[in-house]
Amino acid sequence: MRWDSLFNDLEAQFSAGRALEQESEISDRARVELAGIELSDRLRGAAGAEIKIVLVDGQVVRGALSRVGGDWLVLAEGTRQWLVPYLSVLTYQGLGRVALKPPSRTQRLLGIGSALRALAKDRSEVIVHLTARTGEGHKLHGVIDRVGRDHFDLAVVPHGEVRRAGNVAAVMTVPFSSLAALCSVGNQDFRGSGT
Repeated sequence: MRWDSLFNDLEAQFSAGRALEQESEISDRARVELAGIELSDRLRGAAGAEIKIVLVDGQVVRGALSRVGGDWLVLAEGTRQWLVPYLSVLTYQGLGRVALKPPSRTQRLLGIGSALRALAKDRSEVIVHLTARTGEGHKLHGVIDRVGRDHFDLAVVPHGEVRRAGNVAAVMTVPFSSLAALCSVGNQDFRGSGT
């Protein structure tokens, strides 16, 4: 009888040791998987959710996450849409824990330049929020004329005016690194590619 008790105790210790080993292995796997998750994966997982972001210029934007590109996102805030480079966001609130890989390599490669080129083609009036204050403040109003590899030209026009040679007050060249966010004026959509 004593041997039965001894062997039962030994089996229980062995089972407990195996359970701890499996739990440790699962925890290690979870840490390795988590280490491979990128911010864009978390953003894709939160598509459609209401999130809050704080931009480098201190502005807070709340809205539904509607599109996710390679290094940018679009938030729908009422009738406005915001195109925001990831590097311009200080914090995100409301992402949740779901992470989704991009459905295609092409989508992952769509950078901020691709999104800006779509807006330039559309000739939409935009408000450009800069990362630092200039003589005009943090904002420029206009239409994107051209988009290079690391910058874009903004034709500054009076609010509500169509971009024509006669009503362009200035053409400002904005490096991508100076872009905190870009906001649509009123009911305009950002139809750039992405999720």
